[in-house]
Amino acid sequence: MTHDKFVFFEEKMRSNDLPDVAIQIFKYYYAQLLAGQTGYIRTADIAPIVSPPKTDALSKTLTAIGRAALSQTVTIKLNGGLGTSMGLDSAKSLLPVKDGLAFLDVIAQQSLSNQSHLLLMNSFSTRDDSLALLQEKYPKLLERNLDVDFVQHKVPKVNKADFLPATWEKNPALEWCPPGHGNIYPALVTSNMLDKLLDAGFKYAFISNADNLGAVIDETLLGYFAENEIPFLMEVTKRTAMDRKGGFPVQHKDGGLVLWETAQCHPDEMDEYQDISRFTHTSTNNIWVNLVQLKVEMEKMHNNLQLTMIRNEKNIDPQDSNSPKVYQLETAMGAAISVFDGAQVIEVPRSRFSPVKSTNELLAVRSDAYVLTPDFRVTLNPQRELPPPVIFLDAQYYKMYYDLDTRFPTGAPSLIDCEKLEIEGDVLFGENVTLKGNVKIVNTTQEQVRLENMTLENEVWRA
Repeated sequence: MTHDKFVFFEEKMRSNDLPDVAIQIFKYYYAQLLAGQTGYIRTADIAPIVSPPKTDALSKTLTAIGRAALSQTVTIKLNGGLGTSMGLDSAKSLLPVKDGLAFLDVIAQQSLSNQSHLLLMNSFSTRDDSLALLQEKYPKLLERNLDVDFVQHKVPKVNKADFLPATWEKNPALEWCPPGHGNIYPALVTSNMLDKLLDAGFKYAFISNADNLGAVIDETLLGYFAENEIPFLMEVTKRTAMDRKGGFPVQHKDGGLVLWETAQCHPDEMDEYQDISRFTHTSTNNIWVNLVQLKVEMEKMHNNLQLTMIRNEKNIDPQDSNSPKVYQLETAMGAAISVFDGAQVIEVPRSRFSPVKSTNELLAVRSDAYVLTPDFRVTLNPQRELPPPVIFLDAQYYKMYYDLDTRFPTGAPSLIDCEKLEIEGDVLFGENVTLKGNVKIVNTTQEQVRLENMTLENEVWRA
């Protein structure tokens, strides 16, 4: 049955010039889909990681080792996302995030500041816009000897009803999806980028999401990674209420570490998955990979690391809830933790993890609760004495980035002393609004209300 139906996918992928490696990997996961595999990881088979080593305890003698390894280290940013969940139709990294700078502005400045080689993993949807920004504003990055980007693969969406390639005449581009950031490993091979990096003398890669501006090369951490010849190192940090949906590593009963993502959690066990008192650490998706070891593993496994499948059920048009249901077959980059013998996790401070997955986080990062450091890291304000602010915005009025911009026309309110903020209803924020402690703002009227020139502290404000 796999062969009978897969011929339609193979024909579609070859007609779009996808490499044979990409086709064979998709076939591997498609066979799992037809066999009824869901990718679920059950709680009976796993246990939390306990007391991982911490960067705070690393010897400062490792800093010099890391500094010496900088010339052998490449920074790879995952830049394939469009940010459709926030209403974007271009690269998410082009969205203004802090002090008038877009994500990609900050990333480019980080690379220029620490002199590391920057490499973007773009998608077919983000490449042109992203390279255009770099060409216009940071031509020095494009003048370096190695390419500044490579492109991840794309795969067909699978029609849930008949397991055939999904079609959507209104917008054929929506028939395709990225296969998750786990695609970085075969994409490095098929683009010849892995060989180019190795030939140029690079041995280590630091990989992170473009929307995590706290992720920069740390010389002491690099020294630890290089000195101990670790093949794969995942950074984790303490979970907060804002991390309930993020993936994290767990100890499998069969031995070794595995990554547990939201889409791999059975619906009946979501409460356990979101229990931050039991599963205390979240993955930052900051990954360190030994490129020499990666080359060995890719050759040994015929360029398919056989990462755990993620079966994502979605509408073929994310903006149309009435459009046909499809499966997107994906993998996660961090799932490779189960592939490399000797893979490790290490606990890092929260300053290395400032992701922006929704307008909740975008508002927080734009506020004074976060600062842009001289070396272009976005971190919690050192004057803040609280953990990251927990923010829940009414999705009806704040889900899209343009909704957020419209309702905060003069910028974010002061949140430096705010622990938790909830907003229900349509509220527009003017100038000089300060929120402290736990604040809930509720507007149950049919009209928009405006707040300005006021301070709210540990209270519920109602209109």
